[in-house]
Amino acid sequence: MNEAQVRTLEQARQVVSGTQALEFRRAENDEGRYAWIASVLRRFDYGRLKRPERGVVLAYLRRLSGYSQAQVKRLVATWRTGEPLVKRYRAPEHAFARRYTRADVALLADVDRAMNTLSGPATACVLRRQRDVFGDTRFERLGSISVGHLYNLRASADYRAQRVLQTKTRPTKSVTIGVRKAPAPDGRPGFIRIDSVHQGDLDGVKGLYHINAVDCVTQWQVVATVQTISEAHLLPVIEQMLAQFPFKLLGFHADNGSEYVNHCVAKMLNKLRIEFTRSRPRHSNDNGLAETKNGAVVRKLFGYEHIPQRHAVRFNTFCVEYLNPFLNFHRPCLFATDKLDPRKPGRIKRVYLLKDAMTPLDKLTRLPEAATFMREGVTLEELHALARALTDVQAAEELNEARSALFRRVPARTG
Repeated sequence: MNEAQVRTLEQARQVVSGTQALEFRRAENDEGRYAWIASVLRRFDYGRLKRPERGVVLAYLRRLSGYSQAQVKRLVATWRTGEPLVKRYRAPEHAFARRYTRADVALLADVDRAMNTLSGPATACVLRRQRDVFGDTRFERLGSISVGHLYNLRASADYRAQRVLQTKTRPTKSVTIGVRKAPAPDGRPGFIRIDSVHQGDLDGVKGLYHINAVDCVTQWQVVATVQTISEAHLLPVIEQMLAQFPFKLLGFHADNGSEYVNHCVAKMLNKLRIEFTRSRPRHSNDNGLAETKNGAVVRKLFGYEHIPQRHAVRFNTFCVEYLNPFLNFHRPCLFATDKLDPRKPGRIKRVYLLKDAMTPLDKLTRLPEAATFMREGVTLEELHALARALTDVQAAEELNEARSALFRRVPARTG
């Protein structure tokens, strides 16, 4: 917009804050700028403004005039006394010679205005081409200017007097990955919490990683093993894990680690119509279920010692064929029952009763309308048939034998 169109204090605030685009060419001499300052003070009726409003006008004058705060205040004080704003000083008679004149500075400002302010080297090239290629004699001195001195001219008061450009602030596009909140399943399965478990370092070499995902309501658990938590290795494993849950997935909750909070995981979940949530600051229990299972299942089974990354495929096969069926069909979990605390009225107390111990499959079966939550092609009858193929003790013995065989091959390969 044109500077003369700035007639309200709100418009002046927008110019000062940089949210209003304004192209304004100041007068080349002080007399012209003094006259402009006087016109702005009359336009805003400065003498009738309140103190906060005067601050806005003073900031506006400083921004567009290029004068310091002290100089603007002196000029305003002079104007309020009714005296004309005229230049009361002059340059010294014996000043140092200037290589680049005010005409050169004005010419540089015109070039920057036309070229939309290129970088220093690019602008110097334009100036040199204007003189050497196109034979413009006005660029006789500017054609040889160095990049450093070009920036000096741009920072000079003469240049700023020639060209003042206030650009509108461009808001940055904020992309939020995931929503910071705790999962809210409301008794529905399909809201999983996921976490990573690192299998130790050895002489600065990282071991493999276990990925642990647990459903909030049924405690249905899927464990997988991955070589690294980079995109190339992690994404296929996460897709494999999601496919192992027998019910439709509605939520995916993780802590704030970059292995999960990234655009690739968010894109995959968005494609599957799964809500992505993240742990909140100062809410350590948001992902507490997965972290509890890390210690009770993953660490108890695999320990803490270093396992080389090259064994990740073998460990992942063990999880798919032995560990995950055992966890969901044969390993009982405790489910809390909420009761009112008789000693503290209004307070809910969680107790764990003997009748509340059951496998994740049994918990899924006991949910109201459990069949409606199942994934297409998966039925509760098929899951119970798989669970009855082995007793709980037989499944545990088979798991231990497979685990022993797995770890017998690990030291043989690492020794």
